[in-house]
Amino acid sequence: MMKLTKSFPFSSYYYIVVCLLATSVFSCQNVGSSKSEKKVDSAALKKEEARIRKEINADKKAALIEQVIQQKLTQGFNGNVLVAQKGVIVYQNAFGFANDSVKNNLQSKFQLASLSKTFTAVAVMKLAEQGKLGLDYTVKDYYPNFPYDGITIRSLLCHRSGLPFYQYTFDKTVRETKIYPTNQQIMEWFATVQPTPKMFNQPDHYFGYNNTNFAILAALVEKVTGKDFDTYMRENIFGPIGMKDSYIVTTKNDSININRTVGYQFGRKLPKDYYDDISGDKGVYSTLHDLLKWYEALKNNTIISKESFREMIMPRSFEFPGLRNYGYGFRLWVNAKQQTDYVYHTGWWKGYNTIMFFDPREDFVIILLSNKYNRTVYNIKQLIEIMHGGNSTMEESILDE
Repeated sequence: MMKLTKSFPFSSYYYIVVCLLATSVFSCQNVGSSKSEKKVDSAALKKEEARIRKEINADKKAALIEQVIQQKLTQGFNGNVLVAQKGVIVYQNAFGFANDSVKNNLQSKFQLASLSKTFTAVAVMKLAEQGKLGLDYTVKDYYPNFPYDGITIRSLLCHRSGLPFYQYTFDKTVRETKIYPTNQQIMEWFATVQPTPKMFNQPDHYFGYNNTNFAILAALVEKVTGKDFDTYMRENIFGPIGMKDSYIVTTKNDSININRTVGYQFGRKLPKDYYDDISGDKGVYSTLHDLLKWYEALKNNTIISKESFREMIMPRSFEFPGLRNYGYGFRLWVNAKQQTDYVYHTGWWKGYNTIMFFDPREDFVIILLSNKYNRTVYNIKQLIEIMHGGNSTMEESILDE
């Protein structure tokens, strides 16, 4: 309590005490009001969720999804599954083991493999929106010693660069030197190796899925931001979305190891690969719920604008007829008019198989993450049919990496 002095008359003191008491009373009333409002909000949310669940027939869909997943389990599936629609989780579950002794749970972290490309592409589009990177600029504009001309950022995003595969080009080097190269080292090798590796084709000649494209994009993100890829992604993508359990494989944050899974193939736990530290084409570790946040962020244009995302899911390759296409970092399932019906990406890397598949019109997302090599992950035709109420325009059953 304040000490009274001649310069602080009692009447003034009494006035302040009364004010403080009044403030306290009103503050308590506000706290009570706030708690009441929260209860009302919570009740309203539950009521709205119940309405949506009924509208989309969530309980029936969940029962049917369970039947499909049980069938996958008999075929060797080991991992986690989440299906959501209109902001409601219809189905989620964890199966099998994260490692030799620990079971998977809903918080288990999986290597997303090529599903990571969706994050890299969005990071590039965000930098383009900010004017820090130009889609029509070439790699040489940022790396003058890069040995190939005419490779634009756009051509990397939609796999139309014609570049050689880094995995095969430098395979002998990494195995002889026994080092784990970074993205910047890959750029250095391309610039200095003799003879210069031959390109597969001229830029923008045709679509050719190639991890080199996205390894270079991650290197470009580091180059233009001055930050390592993990730091940039945590500060600008994962953090703003609330993806607290997502990391780039090279992170120094030990939290990546909490609930982290191990990759298995043909019954064998796989050791670290020489290319494990290359990111952009792979390298994101994440969880079911973080990926649901990712879907919501894409849908709600939280990270990039609606116009940028529309550009990303626009088909870019038409040399090979069919229903599959590619945009910027996203695989696309198109209709006869070559318009995008579904957006997805698959992944495979050292025992991990992943898929994230969504329908922008019906607002549903299907996520399967597996840490024991099993190609049934990609077979989701039945799940799509369930989410469409028994009807689907899908004409093929396997969405492959």
